[in-house]
Amino acid sequence: MSTYLLVHGAWHGGESWDRVVPLLASAGHRVLAPSLTGYGDKTHLKSPEVGLDTHVDDIVGLITEEDLTEVVLVGHSYAGLVVSSVANQVPDRIGHLVYLDAMVPEDGESAADVQPVTRNLIEQAARSGSGWRIPPLPEMPPPFGLFGVTDPADIAWLRTMLSDQPVRCLQQPVRLDNPAMDAIPRTHIHCTVKPEGIARRPVAPIQPNGAPARVWELPTGHDCMITMPAELTDLLLEC
Repeated sequence: MSTYLLVHGAWHGGESWDRVVPLLASAGHRVLAPSLTGYGDKTHLKSPEVGLDTHVDDIVGLITEEDLTEVVLVGHSYAGLVVSSVANQVPDRIGHLVYLDAMVPEDGESAADVQPVTRNLIEQAARSGSGWRIPPLPEMPPPFGLFGVTDPADIAWLRTMLSDQPVRCLQQPVRLDNPAMDAIPRTHIHCTVKPEGIARRPVAPIQPNGAPARVWELPTGHDCMITMPAELTDLLLEC
């Protein structure tokens, strides 16, 4: 039995994994899909002080409180920064890192460095009435839809879980200064349907641990846990 810890991206909540959790569990694995501070059942905790460090603390705290080891740690989108920082803090507890259509940072980088389009969102927040809240991205015409979701029923469900992102999440840098993190195997899963302007860094052919890179693709939009849960689960079971 493996332990899968699924970390949602910006604007989402833990319920975004609802179609994947039972599939992994039915294969005999333990699955955790918490909402980060400010989202889902923790929406009431959203504030200007919530940032990347808050979300890293959320996941590190869960891992230590539950005494989890050999964790398959999956980070979607913005959560690529979260899981990278978590692995830096508790590398001995992480068995595999999965970057799911995710930001993959270098030491000292923020979301604005990894995905330059987020700088526009930061500027919008500064001009807004709150000064710190970033609303969810708008729905786009097909095939891009709402975070890659195009089915009307799925879009309606997705809207129920979306909420504003605190700007500090996109501004705080990661700290990746623990060499023990390099030993953790990694998998990158890319969603191939993406609008122009969304950057994706090339994956180095060799992982930090010396093994060949593992890069897989899903022919769908960004929120593949909603649009292709079975196919995503099959890939996660290979990690």
